[in-house]
Amino acid sequence: MPLPRFLALLLPLLPLPLAAGDWDNWRGPAHNGSSPETGLPATFSRTENVKWSVALPGPSAATPVIHGDRVFLPAADAASGQQAALCLDRRTGAVLWRADISAFSTDGQYSNSCSPSPVTDGRTVVFFFGTGELVAFTFEGRKLWERNLGPFAFQWTFATSPLLHDGRLVIQVLQRDVAVRGRGKPTGNESYLLALEPATGRELWRVLRPSEAVAESREAFSTPLPFEHQGRRELVVIGGDSLTGHDPATGRELWRWGTWNTTRIGHWRLVPSPTAGGGVLLACAPKNAPVYAVKAGGQGTLSFRDLAWQSHVQQTEVAAEVAPSRNERDLTSDVPSPLYYGGRFYILNGVKRKLYCVNPADGAVIWSGDLGGRSVLQASPTAADGRIYVMNFDADLFVIQAGGDAFRLLHTANFRDEGDDTRHRSSVAIAHGNLFVRTGTRLFALGR
Repeated sequence: MPLPRFLALLLPLLPLPLAAGDWDNWRGPAHNGSSPETGLPATFSRTENVKWSVALPGPSAATPVIHGDRVFLPAADAASGQQAALCLDRRTGAVLWRADISAFSTDGQYSNSCSPSPVTDGRTVVFFFGTGELVAFTFEGRKLWERNLGPFAFQWTFATSPLLHDGRLVIQVLQRDVAVRGRGKPTGNESYLLALEPATGRELWRVLRPSEAVAESREAFSTPLPFEHQGRRELVVIGGDSLTGHDPATGRELWRWGTWNTTRIGHWRLVPSPTAGGGVLLACAPKNAPVYAVKAGGQGTLSFRDLAWQSHVQQTEVAAEVAPSRNERDLTSDVPSPLYYGGRFYILNGVKRKLYCVNPADGAVIWSGDLGGRSVLQASPTAADGRIYVMNFDADLFVIQAGGDAFRLLHTANFRDEGDDTRHRSSVAIAHGNLFVRTGTRLFALGR
């Protein structure tokens, strides 16, 4: 039976086979926000096409992960003050087990230390918290091991999610070299990549990840991307004003591109994770800076010649040292990670509430459209069954038609509970015929 067209386009770039039905990490089975699921509901509300909904003990920006009949997610429990690891029954929403880890930290309504999404390989599930706790459990809730990597030298709350890839648990810590707001050591904080054995927590390798960035620009909230191109497997890391590729077996740096921050601005923290598709790697620079498409297969120190395109040109960039650009100044993403689906990139300007459909080869905008609503978006778009899903701060869930030659907003529904003042950041997870939608107070499983 022939593969659907979008899967055929994805497979040359995937390091791992698609895990049919599951959503094992924050960006899904293809690590790009897409899922091969079909039969999803076209319309829904708080009461329509709801398989179940369950009250949660507290908010989190983490995306739920789903494997088999289990749903895993963290929560900041305001009643107890604890950051909790939760396991729910995928079919009913019933809580199967809960483990309280430690007291959570918060930056008011902006974020809390339960922001990293968990990750699983189908045997072990790993939770990571912004306070530094890294904890592994069996699917039955038995703790396998625990260690604390914090505190981290971050202006805001650390939110990088862990990655499980090729039998390695990979942790990225890109932080300031000096303490900030009492967080981190006074001096000598290192930015690094760490690989552990998932079942035991045994260290496999640890490598420093140097940076010429300064102050807050050293901080990254992104998650490493597993990537394969022409038989070479890599871990792609973004932050500290640069994009790097690493050998998954050793952590050794294979190549480095950057910078988008030539004048070393000090407040350009990096949030969006890299996304691969169509032979390029997308790097979304912060604060209205361009999106850059880096050609796959690089080696050593890369230059502007290794870029396929960039969305626009900054005033600080030298005209003779930029990639081809279509001068789309609103084609930028400060927080949401791009989606790759059906051979196209979907890039969300969350501040202007505008979604772009982009050709990977040359950066041409195929269409763009305004989502509307009253608030910004910081969740990342996800896609399956020909549709794109994304939620804004107000818990308005938008459904957009994927592909085509024009923007089509298909449906909008609000999922906010009365009294929920959360800024909703959790991305939609897609698994086993359901959409898993997290608000500040509830988890919904939507399905036909």
